[in-house]
Amino acid sequence: MSADRPATLAAWLRTRNDEQLGALLAARPDVARPAPSDVVALASRLAVPVSVDRALDELDAATLQVLDVVLLTGTDGVDAADLPAALPEVPDDVLAAALDRLATRALLWGDDVLHAPDPVRRAVRYPAGLGRRASELRLALPPDLPRAVGELTADERGVLERLAGDRPVGHLPDSAGNGASPARRLVQQGLLARIDALNVELPREIGLLLRGDRPYGAPRVRPEPAVVTRDPAVADRQAAGAAMETVGRIGELLTLLEEEPAGLLRSGGVAVRDQKRLARALHVSEPEAGWLLELAHVAGLLDVGGPHRDEWLPTRAYDLWREQDLPDRWATLAGGWLDAVRLPSLAGQRDLNGKAVNALSPDLVRHTAPAIRRSALTALAEYPRGSGVAPDDLVALLRWRTPRRADRLAPVPDVLTEATRLGVLVGGVLSTGGRGLLADGEDGAADGMRGLLPEPVDHVLAQPDLSLVAPGPLVAELADTLAVVADVESSGGATVFRVSEASVRRALDSGWSATDLHEFLARASRTPVPQALDYLVDDVARQHGRLRVGAIESYVRSDDHGLLSQVLNDRRTAGAELRRLAPGVLVSGLGADEVLTVLREAGYAPAGESPGGTVLTRPPARPRAAGRRPGTATASVPRPLTDEELAATVREIRAGDAALAARRGEAVRQVPGVTTAGTLELLSRAVREGVPVWLGYVDAQGSGSQRVVQPVSLAGGFLQGYDERRGESRSFAVHRITSVALVEDEEPAASS
Repeated sequence: MSADRPATLAAWLRTRNDEQLGALLAARPDVARPAPSDVVALASRLAVPVSVDRALDELDAATLQVLDVVLLTGTDGVDAADLPAALPEVPDDVLAAALDRLATRALLWGDDVLHAPDPVRRAVRYPAGLGRRASELRLALPPDLPRAVGELTADERGVLERLAGDRPVGHLPDSAGNGASPARRLVQQGLLARIDALNVELPREIGLLLRGDRPYGAPRVRPEPAVVTRDPAVADRQAAGAAMETVGRIGELLTLLEEEPAGLLRSGGVAVRDQKRLARALHVSEPEAGWLLELAHVAGLLDVGGPHRDEWLPTRAYDLWREQDLPDRWATLAGGWLDAVRLPSLAGQRDLNGKAVNALSPDLVRHTAPAIRRSALTALAEYPRGSGVAPDDLVALLRWRTPRRADRLAPVPDVLTEATRLGVLVGGVLSTGGRGLLADGEDGAADGMRGLLPEPVDHVLAQPDLSLVAPGPLVAELADTLAVVADVESSGGATVFRVSEASVRRALDSGWSATDLHEFLARASRTPVPQALDYLVDDVARQHGRLRVGAIESYVRSDDHGLLSQVLNDRRTAGAELRRLAPGVLVSGLGADEVLTVLREAGYAPAGESPGGTVLTRPPARPRAAGRRPGTATASVPRPLTDEELAATVREIRAGDAALAARRGEAVRQVPGVTTAGTLELLSRAVREGVPVWLGYVDAQGSGSQRVVQPVSLAGGFLQGYDERRGESRSFAVHRITSVALVEDEEPAASS
């Protein structure tokens, strides 16, 4: 190797300028936290197998094919000028872009001669779909390999050709009858290597022989599927219709669960009988009811609650959600769906024990779900507005974009169906709201739907058949009231409510009077209230309350009626909330332990009593509420670094690298972006303008650090200034300064 060429990955990293180093950290953010102390530490992190696998998983098929060319050569590297000849069918721009991606991620290093780090070689087990060399498999190939292959029978050659495709490992079938299978005959002839009792591997030499003039396989160029086009305005209107229906269904679902919560199964999830009940009430199928439950849960509107934590109930966020306007409500649902680590489409499928998986079950958690959704929507977002692709074509495109993750793409068709239900997608085309969701999250989704969804209305239209028609989405206050007074009969663009004896009785049970109902109906309806509706309210009200049923928590009894009258009239016992039920008996809505406490504090000497009349020394305590079940896990994805974080990390690496060189007694290597001329220029400007600076500095002991300094003067190779970290004036040798950045508006500027 030439003396001026870097000999290791760490040495090559030192030759990268600040922009290139920042691009590496941005492409592989998992190696940037915490900031590496120097390039040696950075190179060590780049070699971690988990980090290497994550970086390789993000590469498309064309880039991986270029990497395969380097991996299939020796460890001495490949001349970059030889790559076009190795892949003659790959366009030059595709080849250049692939090399840039690989170098940016440090999966290849070197400028003229390209090298693959050993961890990358280990991570790609079968480069280009070729097996290991015969020597590695401890297999002795025939001396005249082409002749041996040419003399094979058709079925034997077919086995070799299949293994020479994308995967060189195959299963060794059992022998049929008395004759050996073709694969077993190939093993006997030394053309297949047995790697265990059941599997065989095709040696690389035979794979290359069968591929002929395409040793690296067919060019893996990006597929160009047929483009589906739709009128953007029509697509947005259809998306708005789907969004409005989904928001309405979720509102109805949570209203039902407020009245009658769904039970929590011991294994998690919601019981089938509750799902069937909700499906009947909503007039939807059971799978649709399960989808709505999942959507409400991932949006944070439905969770486990109740006194014993064994019921599915609307959350406090639901109270805020129903007060929002329609675009914001839809954006909450769409945002929760996009980032959810659950796959609702798995509900109903059988687990390993053959049992169907329930909706809201922990078995629906898949940490790859957010990445699957985002990859599918991102691929569609690359097409112009109003354009997209069919589901099958999209899956093929995603397989090309991330071939190492192809086994995770099975849920994509179901994900697209869910996106269509939500209004994110319409016939393979992203809606405006869907594009906003992908680009700017919930705020962008709401902005994309604003103007497409109708404004809430504050009235209904009373009909002679005892129905109330809402000509659009209702304001929250009117919707809450109608949920008590009437039942939803059908939903959609116009919701139809039905007033019945049961609904009027429900309103009277809630504290309404007949007069209140008449006034509400007259105020809420833009049409005259039908006479039949007034008669219905009056008829039910006449029968309501003639028979009364109540409940008490505790009682106080005594044969001394005078003592009970004294207790009832004593102001000190007002906190017990006592009232007389009958001579000799007082009742309270509070628990027995609370009433005992109040009476004892008032100076009385009551005793507790069991339901059978036995005197107790202490009433039984209430059962404690069970602890909350763990919530759904979140996916662990490295957060992208901001520009400020990238600049700060690069400065720390440079400072640490300079400190390492100083400890070894070496000269600090100057790379583009950290030049002495640039340092002096920035320091002179800071002195003239009185602007504080960030300094990367290596002291005499070789320790690197960063600090904020207020410059005073620059002369004789020394910077005089006030060190804010130590709170004192100091002198800094210019030759020990590794980086400089102006501090403007209390934010570090770009490193010079």
